[in-house]
Amino acid sequence: MTLRTLGLTLLGTAGLLALPACQKEEAPAAPTPAATAPQPAAPTPAPEAKQHAATPIQEPGAQGTAPAVPAIPAGKGVVRGTVTFTGTAPVAADLPPSNDPACEGMSMKDASVLVKDGKLANVLVRVRGNVPGAPPAPSAPVLVDQSKCTYVPRVQGAMVGQPVAFKNSDGTLHNVRGLVGTKSAFNVAQPPSGAQVQKTLPADAEVLKLKCDVHPWMTAFVVTNPNPYFATTGADGTFSLQGLPAGKYTVEAWHESLGTKTAEVTVKDDAPAEASFAFSATDASAKK
Repeated sequence: MTLRTLGLTLLGTAGLLALPACQKEEAPAAPTPAATAPQPAAPTPAPEAKQHAATPIQEPGAQGTAPAVPAIPAGKGVVRGTVTFTGTAPVAADLPPSNDPACEGMSMKDASVLVKDGKLANVLVRVRGNVPGAPPAPSAPVLVDQSKCTYVPRVQGAMVGQPVAFKNSDGTLHNVRGLVGTKSAFNVAQPPSGAQVQKTLPADAEVLKLKCDVHPWMTAFVVTNPNPYFATTGADGTFSLQGLPAGKYTVEAWHESLGTKTAEVTVKDDAPAEASFAFSATDASAKK
């Protein structure tokens, strides 16, 4: 019995001594997460550094690079002048009275031909055609207000692609019907003092006529142009076109009922060019 007990004791002691040795052999398995980490991937920044190093050697105009956008030249030329009406101006027709309180204070005379002291108002004077270096159409719209049952302004210009916005400042219902020739382009109802409405001008709308079906005497025009060199004459008949590059141009004077007149002008940077236009009663009769 003593020998058997002694043998079991020695065997147990050997097992205990072997156990730390096994644990020591298994210990290296613990760092496996670190071993599986993408340590070899550390050199990957090298391509990035290579790209950055390549960037400075690209020169403007080199193959594979975008060409430089040329700056738009600022013209210094000016075209100015006066639009006159010769002969006896047509008598302005009376507008029908309105019982709409919102229309109180409106002019009771037709405003299609406004002549004062031989000067003609509401003539859109513009440079025809494309002008090299001219700025693009602005994103801001031209504005047509409805005030005292009248479109304000009656005549104005806009660039091709420029939107037009309509505002109702009256405490009554209006609608804005846009016409290109005899074709209806849009029809927008605007409640009293309602929110502003914006529309894109039709591509074929060189002259957009505006009408109100609620108040049929209301009329206005938006004349589109491929360049920004246009202006509308006031009561004194004068106009001024600013910022034109030097060159030769065709300048047109457009009137809603009297038609058009044109003039050829040479624009210089150091002196304004003059252009004058004269309409008459015969233009009005020829237009009918």
